[in-house]
Amino acid sequence: MRDPYDILGVSKGASEADIKSAYRRLAKKLHPDANKHDPKAASRFAELNAAYEIAGDADKRKAFDRGEIDAEGKPRFQGFEGFGAQPGGGGGFHPGGDGTHFESFSFGPDGFRRSSAGAGAAGGGRGGGFEDLLRGMFGGRAGAARGFGPQFETEEFGVPAGGQDLHASLTITLADAAKGTKTRVHLPTGKDVEVKIPAGIASGQQIRLKGQGWPSATGKAGDALITINVAPHPVFKPDGADLRLELPITLYEAVLGGKVRVPTLDGAVELAIPADTNSGRTFRLKGKGLKAKSGAGDLLATVRVVLPERVDDEFKELMKKWREKKPYDPREGLE
Repeated sequence: MRDPYDILGVSKGASEADIKSAYRRLAKKLHPDANKHDPKAASRFAELNAAYEIAGDADKRKAFDRGEIDAEGKPRFQGFEGFGAQPGGGGGFHPGGDGTHFESFSFGPDGFRRSSAGAGAAGGGRGGGFEDLLRGMFGGRAGAARGFGPQFETEEFGVPAGGQDLHASLTITLADAAKGTKTRVHLPTGKDVEVKIPAGIASGQQIRLKGQGWPSATGKAGDALITINVAPHPVFKPDGADLRLELPITLYEAVLGGKVRVPTLDGAVELAIPADTNSGRTFRLKGKGLKAKSGAGDLLATVRVVLPERVDDEFKELMKKWREKKPYDPREGLE
């Protein structure tokens, strides 16, 4: 990776405030949401985040400036520097009061170890050396448990080894939610990917697309979490696995009964309305709802008695006679 200061566009002596300001400015400019048609936007944004992980952290920035870690936050091993090497190197021959001695470093199940041979060996366990730097950098976990070297993971530096998950939303029709479908969604990374919608999915549920999230500094990407929104339907209203609808019927169908056509997601079916059916009565059509793990839901059709658009004088006179000869109170008992 390039020098963090170059990526952020600041000098090595920039203040903490200048670095933070530069990061915020570039983050707005380079964010994939603002560059949806640029396939390289995600990698540039990941590079910017990795640079800020170094330059924006006081301890990591000092370690980088001293040459102890590289631009990716990984330790730089100095090797054996020979006689006269200064303390802080990766190990080597060091002159002591009683002659030269040799120091070596090892990493094992018990963590970081330094040992000495020759004159001055007793000083091999003194603090303030390379292992203290490592402990400061890695929160006291250098080499512990997972060991060091090949087992080291970039998450120790605050950069997720597997990248970051991204979130997106997708609106589908109720018919697609009921039957399932395949469609394409445009991700914030700039990619267009195909999404398989399982039958019976509900609003608010998520679909995970493995490896389609934000890439990490190491190149491995997180996942994309797609939140499904089911668009409102003009007739049906989901209720769990069931579907509800209001079924308008005429006054004479309510009084005399009859067969009426009822829409379903699979096409219209006939429903027998019994005589003397009141408005608000609900009929259940088995298996005409949404698919679910336990089986398909039902369609619940609630009757609503509707008067004709235009009520003529003849109809009004009929109602007046009915009111005079056979009055009734449907609100009896409400008070």
